[in-house]
Amino acid sequence: MSEPTASSIAVIGTGFGGIGMAAQLKAAGFDDFVIFEKADGVGGVWRDNEYPGAECDVPSHLYSFSFALKPDWSRRFAGQQEILDYLNECADRFDLRGSIRFGTEVVDAAFDETAGEWVLHLAGGDTHRARILIAATGQLSRPAYPKIPGIDEFAGTMFHSSTWDHDYAFEGKDVAVIGTGASAIQFVPHIAARADRLELFQRHAPHVIAKPDYPYRARTIAAFRRFPALLRASRLATYAWLEPRGFGFNGSRLGELLIRLFEKRYLRGLRKQITDPALLAKVTPTDPMGCKRILMSNDYYPALVGDHVDVVTDGIAKIVPEGIVTVDGRTHEVDAIVLGTGFAATEFLAPMTVTGLGGADLGEVWRDGAHAYLGLAVPGFPNFFMLYGPNTNLSHNSIVYMLESQFSYVVDAVADLADSGADWLTVRRDVEDAYNDDIQAQLATTVWATGCDGWYTTESGRNTQNWPGFTFKYRAATREFDPSAYAAPGATQA
Repeated sequence: MSEPTASSIAVIGTGFGGIGMAAQLKAAGFDDFVIFEKADGVGGVWRDNEYPGAECDVPSHLYSFSFALKPDWSRRFAGQQEILDYLNECADRFDLRGSIRFGTEVVDAAFDETAGEWVLHLAGGDTHRARILIAATGQLSRPAYPKIPGIDEFAGTMFHSSTWDHDYAFEGKDVAVIGTGASAIQFVPHIAARADRLELFQRHAPHVIAKPDYPYRARTIAAFRRFPALLRASRLATYAWLEPRGFGFNGSRLGELLIRLFEKRYLRGLRKQITDPALLAKVTPTDPMGCKRILMSNDYYPALVGDHVDVVTDGIAKIVPEGIVTVDGRTHEVDAIVLGTGFAATEFLAPMTVTGLGGADLGEVWRDGAHAYLGLAVPGFPNFFMLYGPNTNLSHNSIVYMLESQFSYVVDAVADLADSGADWLTVRRDVEDAYNDDIQAQLATTVWATGCDGWYTTESGRNTQNWPGFTFKYRAATREFDPSAYAAPGATQA
């Protein structure tokens, strides 16, 4: 165990949140920071999810930093490797690697009220102290494994999409895929093209719309490179194309009309792709459109029509060494099971333990569902900010836009803390309560509150994920750090 290290700011994670936050801190003159990364490279979810077909469902010109535009994206919707390359380019461009401690997981963080510092305990036994703690661990960092009886008894090969086994040969094999979420609809076509037989186990049919993707021509890329204004215009046009879709989720009369029209168009397209009545019945969604994440793919439905592919809608009773047993008593014998079961999105920051004033455990504070002021700050946890925190997820636009709003707010908070001379600041409880009451009231009227079972909500039904409005409203709310919303040492927290 080495001597404790220290910095003014500690950042956890090197995905879009951590890399962008560090770049903006440095640009503002706050360069005394350390970034902790449990893996051996940057990239977050784009480093870990390298399954075949992994790509983004937000156009690349908007799914990138406004302060680090990239003129040479190869296509409109970039793939995993290209996005990972971009994050590595940003780490180099902003000279961040010297501030990153790779292979270093933060096990727990506890606030030392006397010193006004966060004490980080690292895997391996080392400690680090920092005045300000910024968590950029994201919502999609921990794989969710299904709680199926016998899951550890399977005798074949099993892996999650985020831990893809690239050495496994699907050729000549009978394969089962559990789950039909965002990852599965991307890798299922690749398995279907290789396996002898594929059984896709589906609980609820997702809405999978066409993806308006295409490669950029060399001359188009050259124009973006030569005329940066064109690239900024493309970014703005993409934002203007996506943002009005927020109407479709907000529960307004206009939104309900738009979503009905969009669903009719979707169903017409589905019937053109799936002509077999039995298969069509299986893949036709029963949840309201938008209640769960709307997915995008041009090859998912075509992959399902193969004679060697079967969509299984019977529930899974258990897993046995030979394969999967469904509730009808049938045993589906397979050589491999691929889990496309997503992430533990509602378990923010886990498994890291965070302890605030008076020994308050953040996990206990969040026992009924995560919440935070602006998705960024929690009462009783001073000088602590989260990026992509509770209720900042989107269904209609780019999370990078939301992150940039958060970067600006946190930099402003860091500057205010430096200027005020206070040891620490923590958001007032009454402010956070009023904010979250309003957020939950808005969410109660949205399409996400129509009763579907998805990853946006906790088991108790609380939506801890989504931002209920337009992204420009969030940007307005985070434009300036408001000291009056925070309490300093010795002040009474309402």
